[in-house]
Amino acid sequence: MKLEKYSMGIGDRFGHQAKAQLTAIEKAAKQGVNISPVWNKSHREHSIIKTRPADVRTAADSAVKEMGYSGSYYVDADHIGLKNVDLFIESSDFFTLDVADFTGRAAAAEIIAKFVEKYKKYAGKLKIDGIEDSFQITVERIEQIAAKYLLAVKEAGQIYRHIESKKGAGNFITEVSMDETDQPQTPEELFFILAAIADEGIPAQTIAPKFTGRFNKGVDYVGDVDQFAMEFEQDLAVIAFAVGEFCLPENLKLSIHSGSDKFSIYEPIRKAIKKFDAGLHLKTAGTTWLEEIIGLGLSEGEGLVIAKEIYKNSLERFDELCGPYATVIDIKKDNLPSPQAVDSWSGNEFAKALRHDQNCAAYNPNMRQLLHVAYKLAAEMGDRFLNALEASKEVITSQVTENIYNRHISRIFYK
Repeated sequence: MKLEKYSMGIGDRFGHQAKAQLTAIEKAAKQGVNISPVWNKSHREHSIIKTRPADVRTAADSAVKEMGYSGSYYVDADHIGLKNVDLFIESSDFFTLDVADFTGRAAAAEIIAKFVEKYKKYAGKLKIDGIEDSFQITVERIEQIAAKYLLAVKEAGQIYRHIESKKGAGNFITEVSMDETDQPQTPEELFFILAAIADEGIPAQTIAPKFTGRFNKGVDYVGDVDQFAMEFEQDLAVIAFAVGEFCLPENLKLSIHSGSDKFSIYEPIRKAIKKFDAGLHLKTAGTTWLEEIIGLGLSEGEGLVIAKEIYKNSLERFDELCGPYATVIDIKKDNLPSPQAVDSWSGNEFAKALRHDQNCAAYNPNMRQLLHVAYKLAAEMGDRFLNALEASKEVITSQVTENIYNRHISRIFYK
């Protein structure tokens, strides 16, 4: 199973928008850009919403069949580890191996020493095509990198082999994720991480490092765009070099996690993948859920009542909702509108505050981030929320498709 050059993670919290998401993918195909959709949902999200991994497969398969879609598509077991991977084995064919918790924990001294001995040949000036300056690598630096990342990669190896024992080699896509860590990985660290991945026999087709800057949920990138652009290009060059050096899959590509709405870095990404003729996996996760809330608001009536109620409750349960996402949100509580103010809004006013349109004076990134992590409240409404989605289906569908196609696909791949 080989992942195509361009792929896009499209989360669908409540499993109602697969057709709307697929419509955006088909619109891109008509423009000559083929993107494989990857429906992703984490164990945490399943636990909160009370769904099962099989539900994601069912929603994806149903949308593909109803629309007569003939392209490749996948279902991602998102951010899994040994403790929960078995829940996803049957229904998934894309596995994001999350080993961030093992980063920074040193492997046994003899394992590190063996790695250093094998790769000390890269000490000195390491010149990689596509990167202007050489990396100055010391044996001590290789040892530091091994101490920081080797145990994490070995954990990824255990997860991979467990999946392989159940599904068979070549029957699934493997991604290694290290993005949920405190510090970004440097390009030279990525090089030796890829060496370790090769040693573990993991046929990784995508890798998700942590980049410089903040990738907050549902809002734009926060950081030095020029610095990101340089790191991104260097990582592409490192991957191209490492594929040849370590016999990794030739289609290995970068994966951008929390990639939705990072508009300020889309142009550098587009230029870089064109320059290196490289692939890309862009993960957009909770964006669709926000478009559902926008669509409910625009529908007025019960939909707007529900949208306002979710916002009011999110303020009351702020710490509970934000705690698990503390590292990927940055909400200024003083800039959140009061529930009394929101109660007076029309559906259009609610939508303008929530929709990620940076040219709109009413747009409120703090409100957007809060509602991004408030899907638990919608889940607690049960059928009331799901029935509202169906009642507002036409409006929501247009919002979901427009968001994925106009704000994401077109900006990254051909704008």
